[in-house]
Amino acid sequence: MEWLFGRKKTPAEMLRESQRALKKSMRELDRERVALERQEKKVIDDIKKSAKAGQNAVMRIQAKDLVRTRNHIKKLVLMHSQIQAVSLTIQTLKSTNTMATAMRDVTKAMGRMNRSMNMPAMQKIMQDFEREQEMMGMKQEVMDDTIDDVMGEEEDEEQADEIVNQVFDELGLSLDADLAKAPTQEYAPPQQNADADSELQERLKNLKGF
Repeated sequence: MEWLFGRKKTPAEMLRESQRALKKSMRELDRERVALERQEKKVIDDIKKSAKAGQNAVMRIQAKDLVRTRNHIKKLVLMHSQIQAVSLTIQTLKSTNTMATAMRDVTKAMGRMNRSMNMPAMQKIMQDFEREQEMMGMKQEVMDDTIDDVMGEEEDEEQADEIVNQVFDELGLSLDADLAKAPTQEYAPPQQNADADSELQERLKNLKGF
């Protein structure tokens, strides 16, 4: 009832209606062709019967009727092909219209997006983000250096002990056993010379006599 109020049909609606009309026409042509093919078989049978009965005049008329039937079938097939080609063309137009509609909607959406974008504000946001990211990276480096300074010496001692133990393990030695087996030398005081001591005491006595 919309046509009563002067509503204009959209291209998509007109294309759908055209497709339905063409499909209906092709179905009618197919039904007519099937009917003519049945008629063709019947005429052939009649021709055979007339030939057996020796009715040559009747057979000639029937043969002309067969020719006309076959020609009509050919025309129906040709018409069906032409309508099918038109239907494919309309389908192509429908697809093109769908793509055009989609492009139109996308263009509108892009236009709205472009109008809503504030480029100076976006640039400032990106600059602020880059600055904060750089500052965070610098703070992280300072924290890492501080942690390395605090933990580095202790870690160095532990790593050095691990290396020493690994070397002794490879040599089949033990650090404690080697220290226990190390040679010890006792300190021996020098032997006093008895003659030197006697001479020294003699000199002391002489000094006391003066």
